[in-house]
Amino acid sequence: MKRPILIGITGGSGSGKSTIAKEICDQFNEGCIAMIEQDSYYKAQSHLSMEDRRKTNYDHPDAFDNDLLVYQLGELLNGNTVQKPIYDFAAHDRKEETISVDPKEIIIVEGILVLEDPRIRELLDIKIYVDTDSDVRIIRRLVRDINERGRTVDSVIHQYLGVVRPMHLQFTEPTKRYADIIFPEGGENKVAIDLLVAKIKQILQQ
Repeated sequence: MKRPILIGITGGSGSGKSTIAKEICDQFNEGCIAMIEQDSYYKAQSHLSMEDRRKTNYDHPDAFDNDLLVYQLGELLNGNTVQKPIYDFAAHDRKEETISVDPKEIIIVEGILVLEDPRIRELLDIKIYVDTDSDVRIIRRLVRDINERGRTVDSVIHQYLGVVRPMHLQFTEPTKRYADIIFPEGGENKVAIDLLVAKIKQILQQ
């Protein structure tokens, strides 16, 4: 198998990164795409008390085990299967079990700080920044964290204002300058998605 196409999709929390990744996946045979979520690579915290785990700033680069992420991306590019970690947001810790990911023609890496680490940037063939208004992003995050992560409205708003927003301005938004493509309005931008899919198909045919 020739070297896979590695696509990085980043943007603020709730920007529509996952929607774009899904739209891309829907345009290709399921057997030719592998998905790597940066959220899966939060550092293990079993050595910390639950109280200390809850204080983790998940929007800071230090929260991620990028050494493992970079290593596993390299393994996939070299045609090797990897064991992707699973993160338990209720326990604030990495699970013991993993998910087996096989190398595919297209590998999508999705997360808020995908373009922040130069080691990851150097591996990417296509770098995408999803640029969505902050009011839309906070609403999406609110719905997700309440429905999927059992959070309260007050806790989500407190975290957003105290951590998520300042971290976005400091670390995520500045990575826009590294992007090859900037997607306004995220997954709602069908024209941009169609152009990206056409480009991926062109690369695959080369």
